[in-house]
Amino acid sequence: MSHAPAPASITHARVLRIALPIVVSNATVPILGAVDTGVVGQLGAAAPIGAVGVGAIVLASVYWIFGFLRMGTSGLAAQARGARDGAETGAILTRALLVGAAAGLATVALQGPLVWAAFRIAPASAEVEGLARVYLAIRIWGAPATIALYAVTGWLIALERTRGVLALQLWMNGLNIGLDLGFVLGLGWGVAGVATASLIAEWTGLALGLWLCRAAFAGAAWRDRARVFDRARLGRMMRVNTDILIRSVLLQASFTAFVFLGAGFGDVTLAANQVLLQFLAVVAYALDGFAFAAEALVGQAVGARSAAAVRRSALLASLWGLGAAVLLAAGIRAAGPTLIDIMARDPAVQAEARAFLPWVVALPVLSVGAYMLDGIFIGATATRAMRTAMLASVAVYAALLWAALPGLGNAGLWLALAVLNLVRMATLLRAYPAIERQAAAPPPPPSS
Repeated sequence: MSHAPAPASITHARVLRIALPIVVSNATVPILGAVDTGVVGQLGAAAPIGAVGVGAIVLASVYWIFGFLRMGTSGLAAQARGARDGAETGAILTRALLVGAAAGLATVALQGPLVWAAFRIAPASAEVEGLARVYLAIRIWGAPATIALYAVTGWLIALERTRGVLALQLWMNGLNIGLDLGFVLGLGWGVAGVATASLIAEWTGLALGLWLCRAAFAGAAWRDRARVFDRARLGRMMRVNTDILIRSVLLQASFTAFVFLGAGFGDVTLAANQVLLQFLAVVAYALDGFAFAAEALVGQAVGARSAAAVRRSALLASLWGLGAAVLLAAGIRAAGPTLIDIMARDPAVQAEARAFLPWVVALPVLSVGAYMLDGIFIGATATRAMRTAMLASVAVYAALLWAALPGLGNAGLWLALAVLNLVRMATLLRAYPAIERQAAAPPPPPSS
């Protein structure tokens, strides 16, 4: 076994060093989408805007499937680091990069059926579809880089190198924006220019990400075929990633049901809910930073076989997450009405959104437990418990939707969403003691 340096003590400062770069990094994500839209909007036609929007959604939906790679890599690498097993830490990155490359190449190979299915599910006008196909034909070649970057990001988080994650995000978004302006407004490439800018940003981002992970490639373990393709380790990776995928699909289905059922209450309610969901997206981006801190610290504590460190990591990260949730709730309460008026000009939509704003004010505090426990369980790779908890939570959510919507209407929809997060928290809390028992158990046999 090769040994990495022992991690530092678990302190408030350490939690913040991990969390704050992620919060800032996530804050840059919506900016790129706004610039993409704004740049093609200068072309003076609606079709290019629609084409970029449709194309980006299609790719985001495909890439979302592989989000498990980020979470699974984070938990496994954090545990290897906690065990001071530098060789396994490097091998985990290699495995994850191979999975990302294979998934990306499969996406490129299957682009024809994927694009066909996308436009059958969400048909667009002939002009928009034609331009979207141009966009997708270029950007699809970035799939191997984009999916592999999930592995890079998870590995950097596990090693608490979240400043590297921030640098990576700033580089990719900054380059993308600069190339957008040059290709579209300077060279007149239109939709193809936006796609080419993203493609270059994705591949240069992967190159930068691999450079940031250069410590993993310093020794020989990352290319040790016997270790990288060890059947037991590969099997564990597959189980962890499969559980996370099932959990994520169920969670995404819950949010999709929220949107679709809201549409049944009319266009005004649908629009109001969509405005309010943007607040929750900001909440998710902010709380992710503290959940990622829990992933790294709890994972390392499990790898180090320290139940006390697991508890302290979970407690400190969750305290900061709760503090952030309270601040977010206060901010939404204070600025929500003004922001609603900015995002929606229709007086009916404004009134409807204001009526349901109290739910959005309450949700950060009601949801923070679920967010933080997700991070704790990912760090511990207790993914089977996550999957089981999500199954139970979605069952309660579905039952409440069936019972509450006829009498409460849209209020029943928001109630069900709040209960979904509370049940997620309750079911994971019930399973939490097993994580401390896992950390206190005797260590496995030394790795080769």
